[in-house]
Amino acid sequence: MPETSPWILILGAKSDIARAIAHEYARAGYNLYLAARKPDRLEADVSDYQIRYGITAKALGFDALAYDSHAAFYAAIAPKPQYVCCVFGFLAEQAAAEKDWEIARQMIEVNYNGAVSILHHVANDMEAKGEGTIIGISSVAGDRGRGSNTYYTSSKAGFTAFLSGLRNRLAKKGVHVLTVKPGYVRTAMTEGMELPPLFTASPELVAKDVFRAAKRKRNTLYTKWLWRYVMMIIKHIPEGIFKKLSL
Repeated sequence: MPETSPWILILGAKSDIARAIAHEYARAGYNLYLAARKPDRLEADVSDYQIRYGITAKALGFDALAYDSHAAFYAAIAPKPQYVCCVFGFLAEQAAAEKDWEIARQMIEVNYNGAVSILHHVANDMEAKGEGTIIGISSVAGDRGRGSNTYYTSSKAGFTAFLSGLRNRLAKKGVHVLTVKPGYVRTAMTEGMELPPLFTASPELVAKDVFRAAKRKRNTLYTKWLWRYVMMIIKHIPEGIFKKLSL
């Protein structure tokens, strides 16, 4: 695949969802920048994508919490990607987070601070060029805070709000921002959990939905689609009732 083909940067490229997104874009002819804390663990993926799809793939070292490195990390990428997909995140048990502030802080810093930090530099570059697409993988959990996962839901709520603000700021500059809100997804992170089949997506379904929504310049994507209506109901439950529920 010639170097003139479009590039997508996938931040957090080791997750099941990220790998499915990489396959979806590579299948469509996109070259891949795959970023993760331990890029050497991506070498097998790099070879697979290049052989299977005939595209160019590169593994990059990226640490979501190394904020001071983010400007240099993005500046060093050449050519710059037309698409940037922020997939990384961290979910821990609520009980563990309540007992240990370091666990709670890690959820907040990875899911919000780390994502905002790197996308700050991406947004400024795309705004200056007047083109590009930012895809942020948030969560339906961010639509309303829940006592069963207070720190995770609040961090995702913050990320969702940040993406909304970016979209408002950048739409006039030719840059598109897509907020992706998955519900339950069958991944290594949810292995062993009893998930309702009707509400649970595969990483491959999420990837197909993301690719299609980005192409169509959708603003917000719920995947599976029925989560849009589930969360609409949950968001409209009066607070006096909601606070008494076990959610």
